[in-house]
Amino acid sequence: MDKARKQTEPSTNAGHGSSDVSGGPTPGTVFVVDDDSAMRQSLQFLIESHGYHVETFPSAEAFLEYYQPSMRGCLLLDVRMPGMGGLKLQETLRDNGHPIPVILLTAHGDVPMAVKAMRAGAFDFIEKPSNDHVLLDRIAKALQREQKLRDNEQVVQEVESGLSELSPREREVMELVVTGMLNKQIAAELGISIKTVEVHRARVMEKMQAESLAELVRKAIIAGVE
Repeated sequence: MDKARKQTEPSTNAGHGSSDVSGGPTPGTVFVVDDDSAMRQSLQFLIESHGYHVETFPSAEAFLEYYQPSMRGCLLLDVRMPGMGGLKLQETLRDNGHPIPVILLTAHGDVPMAVKAMRAGAFDFIEKPSNDHVLLDRIAKALQREQKLRDNEQVVQEVESGLSELSPREREVMELVVTGMLNKQIAAELGISIKTVEVHRARVMEKMQAESLAELVRKAIIAGVE
């Protein structure tokens, strides 16, 4: 069931194509946007038969109305559609800060357009009619990319959360620790005792959830601490 009608009718996708099975596909939904109903149904059948959850949309506008940044997955998108085209949808998502991987479906004559979209951040493009194996491979890789982006985003949020809990003095100590300075050197630099440095350093490690100096350095790099 296309999500353009989600307000009045339940989706027939519910309960289909679950990707929670151990050893199955990377979790996430494959969002299919194509104005050709036969193409949507064909793609949905193929993708769901390989264990993925699929949601289909007849237009870019219908997808934008439904999509939320918290939704995980990738976007399989027709380049040419009435109204908002595929490239405009990709641009809109990018400008709004939604990094969902986009796979463009393009006719032979649209390849230059698809290449332009790749340079603007699209994950990949596939010419119609697509090879099933190639399409499924691209979907798997796009979902893996999305998973990695989510994981990286979570790490950044955790690091920023830890930084926000540091006192100004703890932040100073951390910035010196990650340069490789010894406690006595930090003490001399800040005009405090070595014991005080040790206390601040322990609090930094605790708040940043770092079990080693190497881990603290990695987190400092992620946070842009110099």
